[in-house]
Amino acid sequence: MAKTIVVKQIGSPIRRPEKQRKTLIGLGLNKMHKTRELEDTPSVRGMVNSIPHLVEIVEERG
Repeated sequence: MAKTIVVKQIGSPIRRPEKQRKTLIGLGLNKMHKTRELEDTPSVRGMVNSIPHLVEIVEERG
């Protein structure tokens, strides 16, 4: 079984740079308090680490 992480959006993309909004969309997040279960890869970790003020890792599975 592949390792996964649960990512939750905690910040609003309003008045944020376009790059940060596109990163949220790339993670599949678009509304406050929405969660997604994503595969734990270096690319996903990099996206999460580039916007730590907008998302948080809720849980690590696997």
